[in-house]
Amino acid sequence: MNTIGFAALSATEPLERYIFERRAPRSDDVVIDILYCGVCHTDVHLARNHFGFTSYPIVPGHEIIGRVREVGTDVSRFKAGDMVGVGCMVDSCQRCKPCLKGWEQDCVEGPTFSYASSDRQDGTPTYGGYSDSIVVRDKFVLSLPDGLDPAGAAPLLCAGITTWSPLHRWNVGKESKVAVIGLGGLGHMALKLAKALGADVTLFTRSAGKEEDAFRLGADHVVLSSDAQQMEAVAGRFDVIIDTVPYDHDVNPYMPTLALEGVLVLVGYLGPLGTPVNAGGLVRGRRAISGSFIGGVPETQEMLDFCGQHSIVSDIEIIPIQKINEAYERMLKSDVKYRFVIDMTSLKS
Repeated sequence: MNTIGFAALSATEPLERYIFERRAPRSDDVVIDILYCGVCHTDVHLARNHFGFTSYPIVPGHEIIGRVREVGTDVSRFKAGDMVGVGCMVDSCQRCKPCLKGWEQDCVEGPTFSYASSDRQDGTPTYGGYSDSIVVRDKFVLSLPDGLDPAGAAPLLCAGITTWSPLHRWNVGKESKVAVIGLGGLGHMALKLAKALGADVTLFTRSAGKEEDAFRLGADHVVLSSDAQQMEAVAGRFDVIIDTVPYDHDVNPYMPTLALEGVLVLVGYLGPLGTPVNAGGLVRGRRAISGSFIGGVPETQEMLDFCGQHSIVSDIEIIPIQKINEAYERMLKSDVKYRFVIDMTSLKS
């Protein structure tokens, strides 16, 4: 299937227009014309080979919103014209314990990611949402609730589910006290979702001047984490802390702010923590550090439905695909509030 997209051809070259072939649709596939695609930090990391394993060419993009063009003969959940989403995964084994629980992101064989991965049946490379269309197994296609802005909904497929999953796992609700570390693409979604769940919400930030945005997004309180007095004032307060910081950082200062059996959940950083964690901060108070990686398909649909009920979308800046390289540079400087979304119709320009 002839497809137009934007690709990185090497770690050092800017992304450029790229024509490629997608695999032919199968009986359980959905063919989607892509309307919008969010831009994630992971896109930059993989395009520039920050993790050291990228194979080129690579077409990034895993926050995809589009319209169904056609469906395979075995597909009954969708029809042509439906508005749908595709997130970070397009397949998994569907047999292992995690998959059967709806935790496809933890598939024992490894999930098939939307890009920089290989198709499970024919081994062809997967290419992401910086393109005009995509072919996806129907089990990994998500329904977009009516009335939800499609451009603003695109980042929900990564930033949204990444922050929703730990909030859901630890049963955040009206009696919960939640803190969010960092105000970026993930952090602003964590504030919105925690507030909509009824929690009392605090933003931890190292930079003064973020109060206005934080309160607008759902925070009830803002704590300057570099201020010892402010940190001491919230000791023992939080049931759940969502840590969205995307680089190595010291988590020890936050541990005393956890309540009895409180948990700090890492969602923004995947590498080693350079500062050892003080076990005393965990042992006293039955506290824990955990991690969470995106979310499974059922949980993602649940999140989308919740966002539809509460009119929650990401704060976005829409760009044409021709500005993607500029967007990468700006994103690395935190110069976006709070997520870039590509209008994929700009491919026709």
